[in-house]
Amino acid sequence: MTDIYNRYSTYLKSHYGCKVYKLPVSIPVSCPNRGNGLKGCTYCDEKGAGFDNLSGVFSVREQIKVNMEYIGKKYKAEKFIAYFQNFTNTFLPVDQFRKYMLEACQESIVEVSVSTRPDCIRKEYIDVMEEISSIFGVEITVELGLQSVNPHTLNKINRGHTLAEFIEAAGIIKNAGFNLCAHMILNLPWDNITDAVEAAKILSVLNVDFVKLHSLYIPEGTEMAEEYKNGLFEVCSLEEYSQRVTEFLRHLTPKAYVERIVSRAPEEGVVFANWNRSSWYIRDYIENKMRENRFYQGQLFNYLGGAAVRRFFD
Repeated sequence: MTDIYNRYSTYLKSHYGCKVYKLPVSIPVSCPNRGNGLKGCTYCDEKGAGFDNLSGVFSVREQIKVNMEYIGKKYKAEKFIAYFQNFTNTFLPVDQFRKYMLEACQESIVEVSVSTRPDCIRKEYIDVMEEISSIFGVEITVELGLQSVNPHTLNKINRGHTLAEFIEAAGIIKNAGFNLCAHMILNLPWDNITDAVEAAKILSVLNVDFVKLHSLYIPEGTEMAEEYKNGLFEVCSLEEYSQRVTEFLRHLTPKAYVERIVSRAPEEGVVFANWNRSSWYIRDYIENKMRENRFYQGQLFNYLGGAAVRRFFD
């Protein structure tokens, strides 16, 4: 490894042979953890994750066209990934899911990435993605939001699923031959550095292809915002977050690629976001700390393959 961790951007350029950029796509979809009396995850507001996406009132084709023209010029990208980002993109009738997937497969689209929940992976949706990949020759990535491996934390944030569902979904996705991306939030208030290390180990065992690490930001109007204002929890320091990311990466398989190590949070409408620092500052802070200490991804990836008895055979 020539860098402190495997960068997703490096993978894209190597894999596709040119500059590739993700195009966020919004569709009119919600989440099984919202509605019918359910409030959703305590940190999630009405916008979901895609706070700067184009509105879902535009067709998928229109969104991709507009984003492709803008991003292609700005970042000199040649190929693109259609990224169904917001909320749970397999929580809708299968025929609608297929329609949106078909609309996404335009010229210059080399991959379709579908963000969803571990408890919303079913064979019907896998079949559609296999069909799309076969017809258009695009690769498929499924991004699963796990957030934490700690069952108490998952319950505290009202996540609505456990680690078991993630493990099942990961196996289904990998068996279908799709890329698997895991989404983690490493500074949830009820987690610690041990949870971060355990997350890296579990994702390594499951052979995830990509990892997206996020720092927690708390939108106004959410249940977590009220808890934060009332002093029911504290968010760890930037230094602590840096340590969690570092130890996560040191224990992560060197085969995985890292999409990001910190959130790009909204500037307004939040009660906490990135310690009032830019995502660029935090990224550079963590990377510089790792370089200073000569830390790198996979440095402590030594716990599989009967590690306890390995000394008898070395």
